[in-house]
Amino acid sequence: MLSSSDFASASWELVIQVDHPNEEEQKDVTLRVSGDLHIGGVMLKLVEQINIAQDWSDFALWWEQKHCWLLKTHWTLDKCGVQADAKLLFTPQHKMLRLRLPNVKTVRLRVSFSAVVFRAVSDICRALNIRRAEEVSLLKPSGEYFKKKKRKEKNNKEPIIEDILSLECSPTNSGPPVSPGLYSRTMTPTYDPINGMPASSTMTWFSDSPLTEQNCSILAFSQPPQSPEALADMYQPRSLVDKAKLNAGWLDSSRSLMEQGIQEDEQLLLRFKYYTFFDLNPKYDAVRINQLYEQARWAILLEEIDCTEEEMLIFAALQYHISKLSLSTEIQDFTNESEVDEVEAALSNLEVTLEGGKADNTLEDITDIPKLADNLRLFRPKKLILKAFKQYWFVFKDTSIAYFKNKELEQGEPVEKLNLRGCEVVPDVNVAGRKFGIKLLIPVADGMNEVYLRCDHESQYAQWMAACILASKGKTMADSSYQPEVLNILSFLRMKNRNSASQVASGLENMDMNPECFVSPRCAKKHKSKQLAARILEAHQNVAQMPLVEAKLQFIQAWQSLPEFGLTYYLVRFKGSKKDDILGVSYNRLIRIDAATGIPITTWRFTNMKQWNVNWEIRQVAIEFDQNVSIAFTCLSADCKVVHEYIGGYIFLSTRSKDQNETLDEELFHKLTGGQE
Repeated sequence: MLSSSDFASASWELVIQVDHPNEEEQKDVTLRVSGDLHIGGVMLKLVEQINIAQDWSDFALWWEQKHCWLLKTHWTLDKCGVQADAKLLFTPQHKMLRLRLPNVKTVRLRVSFSAVVFRAVSDICRALNIRRAEEVSLLKPSGEYFKKKKRKEKNNKEPIIEDILSLECSPTNSGPPVSPGLYSRTMTPTYDPINGMPASSTMTWFSDSPLTEQNCSILAFSQPPQSPEALADMYQPRSLVDKAKLNAGWLDSSRSLMEQGIQEDEQLLLRFKYYTFFDLNPKYDAVRINQLYEQARWAILLEEIDCTEEEMLIFAALQYHISKLSLSTEIQDFTNESEVDEVEAALSNLEVTLEGGKADNTLEDITDIPKLADNLRLFRPKKLILKAFKQYWFVFKDTSIAYFKNKELEQGEPVEKLNLRGCEVVPDVNVAGRKFGIKLLIPVADGMNEVYLRCDHESQYAQWMAACILASKGKTMADSSYQPEVLNILSFLRMKNRNSASQVASGLENMDMNPECFVSPRCAKKHKSKQLAARILEAHQNVAQMPLVEAKLQFIQAWQSLPEFGLTYYLVRFKGSKKDDILGVSYNRLIRIDAATGIPITTWRFTNMKQWNVNWEIRQVAIEFDQNVSIAFTCLSADCKVVHEYIGGYIFLSTRSKDQNETLDEELFHKLTGGQE
């Protein structure tokens, strides 16, 4: 038996700071504890000693020196390693955070600072009505991001009041996961509290979203275009190195906000991080589609992604169309869109699944892989030689192209056979100039093999381009996505084919447009305002009949078809190299790019990847591919964990399937992205 004096010597004093919700200053409370007291017991003693009647259930202990939460309440102080010198803070786990959304609107809501970021983001997305939270993450902007704006604020006498949508009451605490099925609420109509109409499917999708009490259209409708002055004041990355800096601030999904030094009421950016948008459905994704459209719009306006002048005008025409429709559309239009009964939708989905896809995918598709054969022109770039295209007879089969001097020699040996698996496919098109080219960058052991193909007309280009895109992903033309890909390419070409309609002249007279709002500042400087407006209205003729959501989806699709789409850049130093390079990370590949010229050097596909890991001591990422190819690099513009998480995240997203519904294997995500740190 221990005497009372022995017991006293085994106990010690622990000082804990308490975050009182109603008081400015933190107060220190001293407790007498022993090493075998568990964390839950410490919190109980603390609340008894504070002796204030309130709900303490959200409070937990934060250990300042170790930078970690003590959330395992059954662990003892000894097991946690807490001793008398520990600085502990008793603070709420949920705190306010300001999030700037892709549409440049700031939302203020209560977020878990103790849950890992992956879970905190899914809670945020549930509150904002955004499905597929795994594609979204939080980005801490670099100092330069807000720099231009701040300089302007100093010159202004009036302080700029930020338009903040406050969702303070939002229940983003880690409650039950998202409602289990898409069609679980078909029998209980929900009504919009604002106008009394039956609420749209988008609003009823999440049971606990505060947006069902407010108006969900705030985030689902696009904002009016910014003035050209505001546009010029926003941060624009000028080079690949600038773009690499923008991507440095992605938060670690496997650690909490507090562990990453995020302060209460700090401003972060909520952005789509992974460019694989799974199951975009206008019926449920009004907010998600709008925020995606806005992210794409700003990427083009601020030149975060390059596009030709012709493409810039198409994007401008779609923006003009969307902003016109958004101004004229009543909020109720959400519910007036052709609503299909949800049970019917579920049944038709089931029907398609049981039939194994569309009816026109007949058995022949499986047994006979289609082939393309036609006369095309080919050019291989060599130094100091002008582009001279030479005609050959081309045959496209499986995932490779063979070409012959003429059709009669098809049965013999080809001049060359190009295997397109893992290649880069870049459109080289100018519709006005009737130029339909395909640029292929085929990876070889010592870099890239560059080949240009030239087609004669739109339909030939669409077929060959679609075949090349599928082959680069390792798919053949027998794949069900081939025909939709051809149609997508054709519809994009038709948008580019601006008909010089006579209505444009009359449209100019009653013009209500500020054309500089819809193009990048650099493009606006090149043209006179009237000339630019005329060209945008000309392009607008091709999209003028589109409904609002379709126009946004078309914009997203056009964005996805840009050569640089989905590439996230990092400044790296490859092992054995004496100079810095840019690493581009995409949903299916890694690209080594020359930092000075921006020209791709080598491409590695994720499908050929055997394993990847990090040497945490020297912060080096090492990746092994098939055929004994291995690379290693250190990351200079960000922590190597950010790049490691990007690669693992894309591999995780490729495992998603329709039958999973809304549930995600969080454990697998952390396994693929966390590394063994």
